[in-house]
Amino acid sequence: MVLIAAQPYDYELPSDLQKVALLIIDMQRDFLEPGGFGEALGNDVSHLSATIPIIKSLLEIFRRRQLPVFHTVEGHQPDLSDCPPSKLRRGNGQLKIGDPGPMGRILILGESGNAIISELQPIPGEIVISKPGKGAFYQTSLESYLHKQGITHLMITGVTTEVCVQTTMREANDRGFECLLVEDATASYFPEFKESTLEMIRAQGGIVGWTATAANVMQAFGNYS
Repeated sequence: MVLIAAQPYDYELPSDLQKVALLIIDMQRDFLEPGGFGEALGNDVSHLSATIPIIKSLLEIFRRRQLPVFHTVEGHQPDLSDCPPSKLRRGNGQLKIGDPGPMGRILILGESGNAIISELQPIPGEIVISKPGKGAFYQTSLESYLHKQGITHLMITGVTTEVCVQTTMREANDRGFECLLVEDATASYFPEFKESTLEMIRAQGGIVGWTATAANVMQAFGNYS
């Protein structure tokens, strides 16, 4: 048995590591890079970019061991046919989904700003899930892929903690997956929102799942021969 030191208690890894997948949520240029949509809304993107080297280190471990990796991007078809009207109207700001933004049309698949950042570009064999909602399971094939590969445990990373990451983790929990959120591999434009999310996830004996530092995760993986 290999355990990850976690909160609210140790997280047990399965004996077959092929049952563990790394899930990287929405590490997209428009959210993380200076000059992107996130910064155009007045956010400090440095809160998010600090996660990049940490996620990259985790990604390298999974690649070295040839373990399953999934990336997600939030985005819509160019005609916005998959975007609910309520989402289109949300925000009451000057920039809306589909509008021209600093890196192309905002949240439109295929646009420059919608792409995954260069540091975390997927490689052949890694699945990229395009999602129209906040959660990675809504109107996507993610659950089907996970069941087909026999995956039972998810290491969750990415942005933003309180929105797409938390929504995905709650969806996964309801579907029976054992989820661990890597604390320093996730971030929010509002650090206090991240801390509140971590507390909610691990409250009441891990009502949604576990949280642990990347160092603890990497140490545990190192205990496998």
